[in-house]
Amino acid sequence: MESLKKRILIDGKVADGNILQVSSFLNHMVDINLLSNIGKEFAAIFKDCLPTKIITIEASGIPIATMCALELQIPFIIAKKYISYNLTDDVYSTEIYSYTKQKSFNIIVLKELINQNDRLLIIDDFLAYGTAIKGIMHIIEEAKATLVGVGICIEKSYQQGASELLSQGVNLHSLVKINSLENGIITFK
Repeated sequence: MESLKKRILIDGKVADGNILQVSSFLNHMVDINLLSNIGKEFAAIFKDCLPTKIITIEASGIPIATMCALELQIPFIIAKKYISYNLTDDVYSTEIYSYTKQKSFNIIVLKELINQNDRLLIIDDFLAYGTAIKGIMHIIEEAKATLVGVGICIEKSYQQGASELLSQGVNLHSLVKINSLENGIITFK
């Protein structure tokens, strides 16, 4: 997606540890026009898969999932990282490791939100090692629902997440693929 590539080159910053920061337009402050285009792009890619719901992990995936869900006219589920008092104990739960935050945490989804008839589309901002996506896939499998696809805004192709998912037969579509962030220079695949 050329508009996302251009925005990454203009406003993206490479931080220590080869972290791509897109805080000024994608996951901290949101450029609603760019997000609208991303939602339309994902909807066009995945509409024929007939998803019944979208699922993402809080918090960075929420604006992207919102726009995609709006285009597809389906609800979306937010896998929570923190248990709140208004949730029951009847949840799907799995532990994932965040390389960005350098810690593990549980994600949870109320069991009543996913059933075996659901066709779920995972939407997220980044794919690097794939631990978040694999965690959501575990929940989908536990619910006996069907995974119809994974939509990623920015894939770090030099890390193993995408290749592992593709080797498992996952219907993965990344809008932008980063080949390298070496020496602070962003190169695309």
